[in-house]
Amino acid sequence: PLQSSTLSDVATRLGATPMQVALAWLLRRAPNILLISGTSSVGHLRENLAAAELELSDDVLGELDGMAMAA
Repeated sequence: PLQSSTLSDVATRLGATPMQVALAWLLRRAPNILLISGTSSVGHLRENLAAAELELSDDVLGELDGMAMAA
């Protein structure tokens, strides 16, 4: 899914990376999801942390959910 055109399009519209959008989407899917992401650099850690601040509208969540259902 990180290669998805939907994910890339959403990321471009939000001014974020596809990974940030994916992480933000997973964080919002359910309050009981524990997301553990690994990183190999401080830059990637900053990118991952910024995902928690990313605002995803209901329309965007619908797009991402649709992408997941099609996979």
